[in-house]
Amino acid sequence: MRQGNGLDIPDNLGDLCAPDRMALIVYDMQVGVLGQLPDGQEITERVVRVVEAARRGGYPVIFLRHFFPPRRLTGVYGMRLLMSWQNAESIDDVAFILQRDTPSFELVPELVPRDDELVFDKMSMSAFEGTPLATLLRDLRIGSYAIAGVALEIGIAPTVTHSTDLGFVPVVISDACGGRDKEAIARAYDDIAFQGNALVTDVDTISGLMAENR
Repeated sequence: MRQGNGLDIPDNLGDLCAPDRMALIVYDMQVGVLGQLPDGQEITERVVRVVEAARRGGYPVIFLRHFFPPRRLTGVYGMRLLMSWQNAESIDDVAFILQRDTPSFELVPELVPRDDELVFDKMSMSAFEGTPLATLLRDLRIGSYAIAGVALEIGIAPTVTHSTDLGFVPVVISDACGGRDKEAIARAYDDIAFQGNALVTDVDTISGLMAENR
């Protein structure tokens, strides 16, 4: 840990890994999202390992779920996004996915939040837009978070970038973050490395540190 301006400035992952300094964010591990990924089960197993390590270490755990509004409340952004994703020629061809209180919206059964954990629902790609996540972390005096889940190229990368503008230090658990577009995932990691705004680690490393620093 470095010191400057009267502050403790984390120098590496070990400096961040403590339950009073770092939380675990589990991003969009939903039935309807994982079902679209060929390696969805493998990603689920790795995320479960990280969640179990965080729980054993006493780290705060927050889950995210994404939903799209019903047709009547879907605006310009939502329509354009869904049409692009579904290669739809017209609005009439759009399928309204991840609707609240449907089976596809729910978290996968391997990841059931405990009573001392929270689930935040969102309509944005950044987990920090339209949710109380930043408020919660700041109230806990937590300045860093580790993130796992799906999809890296769609939602985790925007979350990482947004959160650094809010003053947080992100830790991306690379082998516990899945996605579908491999080229887009590679570009996202290149951007993270270029910006220097996050640490990247793996399940074994962070699980070991969570066991040591609790």
